[in-house]
Amino acid sequence: MHTAKKWIYAKPFVGEPTLDNFELVEEPVPELQDGEFMIRAMYLSVDPYMRIYTLSVPCGSTMIGGQVGEVMASRNPAFPVGAYAFAQVGWRTVSVCNPANFETRKPYVLPELGDLSPSLGMGALGTVGNTAYFGFLEICRPKAGETVVVSGAAGAVGSLVGQIAKIKGCRVIGLAGTREKCDWLTGELGFDAAINYREESVEDALRRHAPDGVDCYFDNVGGTTSETVRGQMRLRGRIAVCGTISMYNGEPARVVDPQRDFVTKQLTQEGFSVHRWTDRWFEGITQNLQWIREGKLRVRETITEGFENMPRAFIEMMAGGNIGKAVVKVAGVP
Repeated sequence: MHTAKKWIYAKPFVGEPTLDNFELVEEPVPELQDGEFMIRAMYLSVDPYMRIYTLSVPCGSTMIGGQVGEVMASRNPAFPVGAYAFAQVGWRTVSVCNPANFETRKPYVLPELGDLSPSLGMGALGTVGNTAYFGFLEICRPKAGETVVVSGAAGAVGSLVGQIAKIKGCRVIGLAGTREKCDWLTGELGFDAAINYREESVEDALRRHAPDGVDCYFDNVGGTTSETVRGQMRLRGRIAVCGTISMYNGEPARVVDPQRDFVTKQLTQEGFSVHRWTDRWFEGITQNLQWIREGKLRVRETITEGFENMPRAFIEMMAGGNIGKAVVKVAGVP
C-alpha cells in the first residue's frame, strides 16, 4: 500500500493567498483497478486560475492542478510503466487515475522529448502552450505586419504568445512589471518593445511604440491596463481575453464603459477556455515542440524545489515573482 502526500485548501482566501490557506496531509493510495494507472509526481504546476477555482470548492478539498509524473504501475495499456504522463490530479505526490473518469483535461502520455525536460509538459508542451497557440491564433487571427500587444508578457502564456506572434511576422509589444522581465522580452525573446507598467505610463509608452495603433491584444491581466490598451486599438482590432489576474486577489477595478470603443472602432473581443480545442490538443503540442527544436520558441521556467514548497511557489507566482512558467520540482527528480 502506497501513501501519498497532498496539499488541501484549508482556509478561504481573503485577498492575497498566505501559507495559512494550505495544509499538508497524508492518505493511502488505493490499489489499481482495470483501466487505471499510478503516477508519481515529478513536476507540478502552479497557475493563476487556481486562485479563482477555489472560490467554488469547500475547504478540505485537494488543491487543483496538473502534474507530469512517471507511471509507476499500470492496468491501462495506453499508460505503460516508465512513461511520462500528464494528469490533472491536484497537488499530490502519488495518484491513481482512470482516464475514463475525466471529462476534460484527460491524462495523456507526453510525446518523445529526447533531451528536453519533461517539465515542458507543464508549460509549452501542455495546457499553457496550447492556451497561447490556440487562443492567439484562433481568436486574434494575426496577419504579418500587424502590431500585437501582450499583457503579462513575461509569464508562462504571455511569453509564448509574443514569440508565436513574431513567428507569424507581427510586431510585438509586451507589458511586464520589472526591468529584468522587460530586458528578457526584448533581449532573448525578440519582442520589438517592452513596457514596464510600474515605471512608466502605459498609455504614453504605447503611443510611442505603436503610433499607428494596435491590431491584436492578448489580455492576461484585465482592469485598467486593458482599458488603456483598448484605447489604442485600431479599426477592427481583435482582443483575446485569457485572464484577469490583476483582479483575482481583490475587488474588480473600476474602468470606463468600453461600449463606445467597440462600436466606433468595430472591435472584436472574445474570452476563451483552452479546452474548446480539446479535439486538436496534440496539434498545438506538436507545433510548439517543432518550434522549440527549431530554436524559434524559447522557454524559461522558474523552478521551486520540493513538494513541501508548493504553497510558497503559488504565492510567489501570484505576486509576479516568476519569469516564464512557474513549476515545482519534487525532491529526487534528476
